[in-house]
Amino acid sequence: MQIPLSKRLQVCAGFVNTGDRVADIGCDHGYLGIHLLKNHIATSVIAADINEMPLQSAIQNARRFGVADNISFYLSDGAKSIPRDFNTFICAGMGADTMISILRGAPWLRFEQYRLILQCQSKTPALRKYLSEQGWHINEEAVLRDGRFLYTVMEVVWQPDHTPLTTGQWYFPPALLKNPGNELPEYFDRILFSLRRAVNNRTPHTDDHLAQALRELENDHSLDWLKEDHNDNS
Repeated sequence: MQIPLSKRLQVCAGFVNTGDRVADIGCDHGYLGIHLLKNHIATSVIAADINEMPLQSAIQNARRFGVADNISFYLSDGAKSIPRDFNTFICAGMGADTMISILRGAPWLRFEQYRLILQCQSKTPALRKYLSEQGWHINEEAVLRDGRFLYTVMEVVWQPDHTPLTTGQWYFPPALLKNPGNELPEYFDRILFSLRRAVNNRTPHTDDHLAQALRELENDHSLDWLKEDHNDNS
């Protein structure tokens, strides 16, 4: 019986190390935790969701796949009601505002023992900005395609002495260059296209950081190789 794991969750699973103890926040159907246990990647999983119905679905799925003994289930608003005996914290399929709210509600995560794996659905630059300003360091980030959309998955560690991201790096951080896959140039091209459109259509009330980010990325010659043959949206 195959576990129906989306491309986004497959990439999240790829960031989990063998032997990790995982907390999956917003577990929904529970398939990510089930996959990690069935494939002997995680040793234990905490599955949490804010809603009762998806949590009950996750419990039923864990029983169906025979891993219920290694998953503990919690009805929880973010990480507020879960135990802290894990080392890998996963949030997938949420927007930046929700993720930031979850992290603000769990200040105890700001410790070297925890590693975050985050797959953001919207406003990803805002999430990167928040992480960088709060003392988190994006160690690695990968672009993935799911349908017609491009998303990223990032590995984040607590490193308060790190060099903060620049404005341009909120949109395209150095961590992405660690995974120069086929989707990376297209992702970069989409970032430039979105920034150019926003800057061209801006009003007096538009945040000037958009223009600053665009200038930075356009003038960063270390990224010129990403611009080659990807100027259709310029």
